Amino acid sequence: MKSYKFYDIVMAVFVTVLLLSNLLSSAKIIDLNASLFGLPLIFDAGTLVFPIAYIFGDILTEVYGYRRARRVIWTGFVATALMGSFVWLAGVLPGESSWEAGVGQGAYSAVLGGISGLVVASLAAYWLGGFSNSYVLARLKVATQGRYLPLRTIASTLVGQALDTLAFFIIAAALGVFPWEILAALMLTNYLLKVGIEVVFTPVTLVVVSWLKRAEGDDVFDRDTDFNPFRLGA
Repeated sequence: MKSYKFYDIVMAVFVTVLLLSNLLSSAKIIDLNASLFGLPLIFDAGTLVFPIAYIFGDILTEVYGYRRARRVIWTGFVATALMGSFVWLAGVLPGESSWEAGVGQGAYSAVLGGISGLVVASLAAYWLGGFSNSYVLARLKVATQGRYLPLRTIASTLVGQALDTLAFFIIAAALGVFPWEILAALMLTNYLLKVGIEVVFTPVTLVVVSWLKRAEGDDVFDRDTDFNPFRLGA
C-alpha cells in the first residue's frame, strides 16, 4: 500500500471540523434577520463550519480515491459517536456543589444537552451525505477523465448535502432537538449556505487539490473500486 505524506493531516482536519460542527449545532441557532421565499434565514451555528468537512471530503476523494475517503468517513463516524456518548455521560453524572452553584446542570443541559440527539441525527445524515458525495465525485472523475473538477465538486455537493440536510433535520426534529415549526426554514437556509460555501471555496479547493497531487505524486482514479461503504480496507 502506498504511503502518503499528508493523508493523516487531511484526515485529522476533517474529523476536527466534523466534531466542531456538532458542538456548535447544539450551542446556538443564528438568525440573520432576513428571509428568502418567505422563510426566515435561520441556521444552527454548526453550519458555519460543517461545509468545510465536505470540502475536505472532496479533496480526499479527488486526491486519494474513494477507498481512502471511505476510511476517513468511518473514522469521523466513530469519533462523533464517542463524543456524543461522553457528552451524555458527563451530563448524567452528578455535578460538584460549587460548579452547580456557579454554572449548574441547567446550563450544561441547555447548551450540550441536545448533542446526544444531534449526534444520532448527525451520524445518519453524515453517513448518507458523506458516502453519496464521495461516490458521485469518484464516478464523475472517471466519466470525465479527471476534467471539470469545479463542476464535479459542486455536483457531488448538491447531492450529498441534499441527503445530509434532509436526514439530519427530520431526525433531529423527531428527537426534539429542533422545533418542527422552524424546520423548513432551517433546512432551506442550511442547504443554501452549505452549497454556497462550497461554491465560494471552490478556487481554494482547486489549489489544494493541485498542490496535494504534486506533493503526493499521485492522482487516484476509481476505475475498479468496490464502492461498498461497509468495507474498511484502503
